[in-house]
Amino acid sequence: MLSFQDKSTITITCHKFLSEALTKEVKALGFEVGHTFPTGVTLEGSLNDCIKLNMNLHCASQVLYSLKKFTANNADDVYEHTASIDWSGIMEDEDYFSITSNVLHPTINNNMFANLRVKDAIVDQIRQRSGKRPNTGAELSGIVIHLFWKNEDAELFLDTTGNSIGRHGYRKIPGRAPMLEALAAATVLSTNWNKNTPFLNPMCGSGTLAIEAVLIATNRKPGLFRTNYAFMHVKGYDEQVYHEEDNLLEAQIIDKPELKIIASDISHDAIINAQKNAIAAGVKDLITFEVGDFETTTVPKDEAGIVFMNPEYGDRLGELEELEHTYARIGDFFKKKCSGYTGYIFTGNMDLARKIGLKAQRRIPFYNSKIECRLFEFELYRGTKRVEANA
Repeated sequence: MLSFQDKSTITITCHKFLSEALTKEVKALGFEVGHTFPTGVTLEGSLNDCIKLNMNLHCASQVLYSLKKFTANNADDVYEHTASIDWSGIMEDEDYFSITSNVLHPTINNNMFANLRVKDAIVDQIRQRSGKRPNTGAELSGIVIHLFWKNEDAELFLDTTGNSIGRHGYRKIPGRAPMLEALAAATVLSTNWNKNTPFLNPMCGSGTLAIEAVLIATNRKPGLFRTNYAFMHVKGYDEQVYHEEDNLLEAQIIDKPELKIIASDISHDAIINAQKNAIAAGVKDLITFEVGDFETTTVPKDEAGIVFMNPEYGDRLGELEELEHTYARIGDFFKKKCSGYTGYIFTGNMDLARKIGLKAQRRIPFYNSKIECRLFEFELYRGTKRVEANA
């Protein structure tokens, strides 16, 4: 039987450009990162370590535990290597399992075919041994096997996560064009915010950025909002290990009654939805919600906090013309009302970013879905001068 104490290579995946923030999170948990790449990190650890990682990481998508590396020139090679693993040590004969894959190979034009060969190898082995047939399907509610196959290099993993942990589970009402929770967390972690000074989020929409800021500042982990992971269905899983980690999540929450998180939006409906999401996350009392234009957002004076805005990017001519004026107003708001703060604008439209009219100290790359974006950082010194087209 596969031991939850045995170590292997763990690959933690994330959305593109989140790996820097993910690396910081993994190291903060006491793990040594072996390799960092644009969509993830690797380290050595056990399945019990995977439990901890799944429950604690804000920026990750999947936590994959390596079962076997091999060379594969075709789908039959994948079948043979999959069949060489003793699946009786990983699942019971009638367990439900799913197959996912990331395949880039000239002989494969549909990932479903590669998935089918993995599934057939597992089903055939179990049926030949016991005469029983396990249940399989697309829903990631049981054991999940992941195939990575690029050119000749292939690897089979236990996906210990199942449904992505990039969605943190508290957001009941996403709102218009919502930012993925993992992306929101990564952008917050990429700022210079010290988790104690004010965090202002005008144009808050569904409240994701403000909620993630509170979760990070008070050490509330995404595992607080989830009760089912793929590792729970693997043979040998010790429920006590999970409960101990779950209890630790509760115990390590930091009480910060003086924390100032202010989220505003011109839409009353958006604020109502953001409040509902904050209630689901258990942090509504830690966020001050305001209805009004972003220029009316309360800015606590004499404090060096941050103001973080995620304005629309625009995709139609009329919208773009209106948004040019909005971005220019954001620059004025930063200059006139937020001096002493650090300003951040997350946008996928570089032309609009220039309309802010302030010189950016940093431009941090991200992707929002398939849109290449930047997080612009502005030091808002008193008397900041407008510098046209330097964003």
